[in-house]
Amino acid sequence: SLSVSSTKLIECSTNSFSPESVRLVDGAGLCSGRVEVKSNQSWASVCEADFDRQDAEVVCRDVGCGAPAALQGGLYGEGEGQTWDKEFQCKGNESLLLDCDTSDRENNTCLPGNAVGLTCSEPDDVRLVEGGSRCAGGVEWYDQGEWRIVGADWNKENVAAVVCRQLGCGSTVSVPPGNTTRGIGVFCSGSESSLRECSRSYYLRPGLTVICSGNNKIHKMAKSRWTLGGTSRSNNGSDAKW
Repeated sequence: SLSVSSTKLIECSTNSFSPESVRLVDGAGLCSGRVEVKSNQSWASVCEADFDRQDAEVVCRDVGCGAPAALQGGLYGEGEGQTWDKEFQCKGNESLLLDCDTSDRENNTCLPGNAVGLTCSEPDDVRLVEGGSRCAGGVEWYDQGEWRIVGADWNKENVAAVVCRQLGCGSTVSVPPGNTTRGIGVFCSGSESSLRECSRSYYLRPGLTVICSGNNKIHKMAKSRWTLGGTSRSNNGSDAKW
């Protein structure tokens, strides 16, 4: 029989964050909304004065979205809970908000209308390759650190519709026969906003090729406008500083 000769008590340090430490609420989708953090099992809004571009980069990464596109106080309401009482000091390269340092807020008040609202870009996890434009070609999905071929068979028109929608490329023009390669099987109803909402299988299906009605060769985020504190400026390099 197994005998235990000693018992060791281990005291673990705890963080005021939970594993689900941040969320965006009351926005248009998963990638926009009022920034709230979890403290002592309740959610708290973040004051605009305690939040900057580096913090926004980490939050967008933490919630699984692309780079921050707009940051503005009061954009998505105030919320009904408390206000977070710390100032974030992220460097911008952290993977999770809970990895960032915090400090006590310099001012104890957060004026109404200053709960920070954040809009992140949709993650660029789908692309069309070797088709002559960003709106035509073989479908690839960024998964587990690498680009993988997407495959579909009987429901390929539904998958194609989702791909065109996600890329901002209009509607499907045609779904020509795929190449000889095979890829991850993806199954969509056709109404999803992105492939992330579809089901998938690692059983291989014929590689999917899609031609969408759009022919924009410039990514849509290149024409976005950055917004901070109610002012906006074009994202044209040096002018897009926060």
